[in-house]
Amino acid sequence: MSDFRRLSPDMLASPQITPADLDDAKANDVRLVVNNRPDGEEPDAPQSAEIEAAARSHGMEYLYLPVTHSGISAAQIDALNHALENNEGATLGYCRSGTRSTMLWALARVKGGEAPDDVARAAAEAGYDLTPIRPMMDMLAAG
Repeated sequence: MSDFRRLSPDMLASPQITPADLDDAKANDVRLVVNNRPDGEEPDAPQSAEIEAAARSHGMEYLYLPVTHSGISAAQIDALNHALENNEGATLGYCRSGTRSTMLWALARVKGGEAPDDVARAAAEAGYDLTPIRPMMDMLAAG
């Protein structure tokens, strides 16, 4: 059973997925899968190439944006914003727990003009705490 959590009408976050989860993703109108988990982080977990092949076999686009212990970069924020703006369906972001995917989404949306309070509320309703990145969200909102 998939553990997709809806962050917005067009964004879902999830802990690690398997190829079997992509049937549920398709049922949720997912057209883009964003992998925020670095290959090799958990050797027994499906790696990028396996999820990419499964996503493409379901007619979905795939983007590999691994978030490591180094944090989230401006380039990753811009890449996700670009992908979200050009996706005509829902997006599913995943990592080990869904937290890094949610944080990257939050920073991208705030940089894209959404209010930090609204983004933080949406994340909290989905079970994700953005407190660690709130200063960065406020900085992006200030321009």
